Amino acid sequence: MADRTRTRLLNALKSAGPQTAADLAQDLSVTSVAVRQHLDGLHQDGLVDFEDVKGSVGRPKRVWDLTSAGHQQFPDSHSTLIVGLLSGLSDLYGDDGLEKLITHREEKTRQSYTEALSDLADLPERVEVLADLRSREGYMAEVIRDDDGFLLVENHCSICAAATACQGFCRSELRLFKDVLGPDVAVERVEHLLSGDRRCMYRIKPQDCS
Repeated sequence: MADRTRTRLLNALKSAGPQTAADLAQDLSVTSVAVRQHLDGLHQDGLVDFEDVKGSVGRPKRVWDLTSAGHQQFPDSHSTLIVGLLSGLSDLYGDDGLEKLITHREEKTRQSYTEALSDLADLPERVEVLADLRSREGYMAEVIRDDDGFLLVENHCSICAAATACQGFCRSELRLFKDVLGPDVAVERVEHLLSGDRRCMYRIKPQDCS
């Protein structure tokens, strides 16, 4: 049970970002005392850290977040192997070889996504299914509705090492989302992990194609 609670705490901080112990306790339906005990243990292990944030009134709030070591608890698709393979591909075939690999991956993924979305005419359902596909691939995706449409939030990048080594993967994924959601939908990346944000996030909304 203790290990399961630790895992749930790490997942909650990864998914929702910095939070207080009280917020975590409420979200996970665990007592505040238990959450603080686990956070102390995770802090000793170097997986979480905290900042005391002063408010306008009252005592400062202690806000917890994952450290770099904490983020590394989440799988990165065998990052060392992938980066090594990309480096070798670049050495052997140059930038053209890398672009061909990215294009090949994009086409295969486009086929899979298009098949999953082909029978869905309703944009909300299409976005939800896309998020589910991304979550199955390790992106911890979720959909948030706002006044303009939807936010597709990816709380983890399962190809982060590859994308860091070659940002063509990020450009490819943005193109992919635009293609599979269709010409009547606008897709914009509004947060980007490799630009220093905590996660990647895409704004998706209907657009007038007339």
